[in-house]
Amino acid sequence: MRKKWLILYGVILIIGGGAFYTWRQQDQKKRADMLVETVQAKLGAIQDTVEATGEVLPLNRVEIKPPIAGRIEKLSVDEGDHLQAGQILGWMSSTDRAAILDAARAQGPDELKHWEDTYKPTPIVAPLSGVIILRNVVVGQTVDAATVLYAMSDKLIVKADVDETDIGRVRMGMPASITLDSYPNQPIDGTVFQILHEGVNVSNVITYGVKIEPKKVPPFFRSQMTANISLIVNKKNNAVLLPEAAIRPTNTGERQVMVPGPDGKSLPRVVQVGLENGDQAEITDGIAAGATVLVMRKRYAPQQAASQSPLIMGGPRQSQQGQGRAQRSGGGGDR
Repeated sequence: MRKKWLILYGVILIIGGGAFYTWRQQDQKKRADMLVETVQAKLGAIQDTVEATGEVLPLNRVEIKPPIAGRIEKLSVDEGDHLQAGQILGWMSSTDRAAILDAARAQGPDELKHWEDTYKPTPIVAPLSGVIILRNVVVGQTVDAATVLYAMSDKLIVKADVDETDIGRVRMGMPASITLDSYPNQPIDGTVFQILHEGVNVSNVITYGVKIEPKKVPPFFRSQMTANISLIVNKKNNAVLLPEAAIRPTNTGERQVMVPGPDGKSLPRVVQVGLENGDQAEITDGIAAGATVLVMRKRYAPQQAASQSPLIMGGPRQSQQGQGRAQRSGGGGDR
């Protein structure tokens, strides 16, 4: 009986030792596959944002059409000009006046001047104060009441298209940062002043329009320019920041970082996390500014060469078969 227990005990030791050895080898391999970097917690600014795309648009866009059908005689303004309501944009002749002036022009300059003084042209007047964003006609062109002569904007704004999953985080008066694709290094500050109530369905994605007023409209703003907008939900200055890659969840739902310990071993430390932006995270408790934290990343493992993969035609196995066929063929030739 004692002999049986000794044998069983020996078997258990062998199995346990093998398991421990296997675990130790796997643990060492796992550690070897990890690249450990050190970073320091630092003070800085962090903000939680809602990201969206949009475009520059007029707040109010007005198309100016001729009051009568006729011919354009003179245009006094061009695109980009700032105007006041009631300012004259140009002059035009009615169809009848244009016909009379053409007939008088054939009779000489005196006759033409007589009819020009007798039959006055019709002015084209700006209906509001703003900027000319489109000139659609030239002098001498014949127009009717449906022709668009000019388009005006009272003010350029930015309209952001916000996903329905984020629209609940957007509020009136929220600060925003606007970056145009054409001028990526010149961000513009703005403020949300309107959140539209009706969504738009594009490819089964619902978005809501959010209108943003720039604090100062830069001279390079143009209608329909593409813009990237960051709507700032929350922002903190002088926060303790760490890379998000340094923070790991625990089995209990808490979050922790690894810090250097005695004898070169790393130790876990539970932290409280505040704002996050996908790159950095605010640490509200557990780590102070200047503390050293370990960031563990998986080492890059190069992919297996195509010639070594058994799934690719022409790999090593096929080459060996080909060599075998070549040798058999060569042997037949000797005979």
